[in-house]
Amino acid sequence: MIRTGGPEDAADILTLLDSAVAWLAAHGRTGQWGDQPWSSRPAAVDRIQAYTRDYLVRIAEEDGRTIGAAVLAEEPPASVPPVEERELYVRNLVTDRARTGSGIGAALIADALDETRRRGIGLLRVDCYAGGDRRLVEQYQRLGFTPTDGFEVERPDQEPWPGQVLEIRT
Repeated sequence: MIRTGGPEDAADILTLLDSAVAWLAAHGRTGQWGDQPWSSRPAAVDRIQAYTRDYLVRIAEEDGRTIGAAVLAEEPPASVPPVEERELYVRNLVTDRARTGSGIGAALIADALDETRRRGIGLLRVDCYAGGDRRLVEQYQRLGFTPTDGFEVERPDQEPWPGQVLEIRT
């Protein structure tokens, strides 16, 4: 089941993000989100709390347990090249790593496409980590997205974070 969430779901979203960071780190993939839990970083916690207040949050649940979340907004993050048309943007997407391959992410993207159409918008975009072997970019392509703009986010005392914007026209 997918339902609309809110501030009361911030803790569950952070738990999913912490699990994703641990999974990525265990697989030597720290370029995307590092190796520290989201819940241990005040700025990351603040971001998720703001997302749950300011944007549409869609929660995937099974037996009352949160197994995925998508945050949708009609504007991209500041680091992403803007477009000259109305869009719905996936600001965050995370699923339960213990359920990898079970279709949770695909269901949340299908739900985001439904919301895009419901709002009369013709464009759904998302960005993701494009470093390493670009496996995340390929995952979004399997979900029907087409890569568009690449970008980098400058980080103090670190290599820039490589990003890829992808889109689906509805």
